[in-house]
Amino acid sequence: MAGVRRARQETLRETRREIDDFLRIGAVQVAELDLGDGTGVAEEAEAESAVLRPGPGSPPVTSGAVFVLVRRAGRPVGTLLGQVPEGADPTRVLAGLARELPRSAPPEPWPAPPSAGVVVATRERADQLARALDSLLAQDHPDFEIVVVDNAPVTGDTRALVERKYGERVRYVSEPVPGLAVAHNRGLAVVRGEVVAFTDDDVVADPRWLTELTAPFAADPRLGCATGLILPARLRTPAQVLLESHGGFAKGFVARTYDPEHPPADEPLFPFTAGRFGSGANMAFRTEVLRAVGGFDPATGAGTRARGGDDLYGFVRVLAHGQRLRYTPRALVWHHHRETWRDLETQAYGYGAGLTAYLTAVLVNRPALLPALLARVPGGLAHARRLTAVRATGEGAGPEAMGAPGGHDSRTHPWPRRLARLQRRGMLYGPVGYLRARRALRATGGEAR
Repeated sequence: MAGVRRARQETLRETRREIDDFLRIGAVQVAELDLGDGTGVAEEAEAESAVLRPGPGSPPVTSGAVFVLVRRAGRPVGTLLGQVPEGADPTRVLAGLARELPRSAPPEPWPAPPSAGVVVATRERADQLARALDSLLAQDHPDFEIVVVDNAPVTGDTRALVERKYGERVRYVSEPVPGLAVAHNRGLAVVRGEVVAFTDDDVVADPRWLTELTAPFAADPRLGCATGLILPARLRTPAQVLLESHGGFAKGFVARTYDPEHPPADEPLFPFTAGRFGSGANMAFRTEVLRAVGGFDPATGAGTRARGGDDLYGFVRVLAHGQRLRYTPRALVWHHHRETWRDLETQAYGYGAGLTAYLTAVLVNRPALLPALLARVPGGLAHARRLTAVRATGEGAGPEAMGAPGGHDSRTHPWPRRLARLQRRGMLYGPVGYLRARRALRATGGEAR
């Protein structure tokens, strides 16, 4: 007992040290820098034509650390961290750093995008929802609708907002059963577009987000799902900076198509490492395909005892249906990350729980996938160890990189052991949480998939 007590005390001391280190992380400005198309422009002159804008809702850029999305001809091509000296021109400093990013050939233009429906599930966050809807209504897509699903509402604030401010431009639907997957299925049932896109109420969508996310469906008849790039709207708190320095929700700046008929050689756990494909704040499906696979499992997702995994479940079900999935960084949303240490604890546990809950859901609903999953168990265990490891800072980072995120997944802060332990605990809980969520769903008169 004495040994157990000492171990607990040491763990508590370690957590306190980690929190102290965490609280020393400073705020970072967020901005985007467009270098133009670079055609016929010398590198020295590129800074003169560059356009620097603050991130969504941010003030103009001043001296200090700046997290920058770099664009060429409007297309996202990378991120970097810049340190703007006092009195210096932020545009010139950051454009000079951006020249170090590799150049790539302009992508081929997409065909005209298909009709689309955008589903936004929300619950008692009218202020955030208004910001998201404003950005969605500014999309350049030629044919789309927006559906707000008010999930298990307690007040009439969301309905009042939609009816008062947005009128007929946004459809309001109420879903009394709690759970993100339930809300998404409600939206799926009512949208009319050929493609259904999903995003969250805490994002700001780039004006070309919906066009870039849905146009690939017109080019590839076997495409069942598309995901896009998610970047931080703010890096004002230590929690936001820490999360983004370890990759956040972003999946990089290289487009990729996943085909179940040609499994990727560098993804031995395919398709079960669904978190590599994208996230629920930025995803779209061919409507008829998502309906054909039964939508999302209503016993998964935020708001249920499973804690998450609804988006991962959707990705795997579509791939198992023989459809392709494409990740496209040209489809961008800015996400408002959680703000506190407690938020990160909840998020870490929920990520772990959602991962194993969705795997349980896949096997419950598609038992035929069990042999494929069992064949990947050894690699899956190794992947789980890597996923929950105490991630160190990147090697060789210069002083301008320490203290803030720069390139994708640059890991400029150590990942706390406390959060890694919580993620592992969540992974152990996930299957139990999923089964409890199924029972709770039946008790409310809902149907489990």
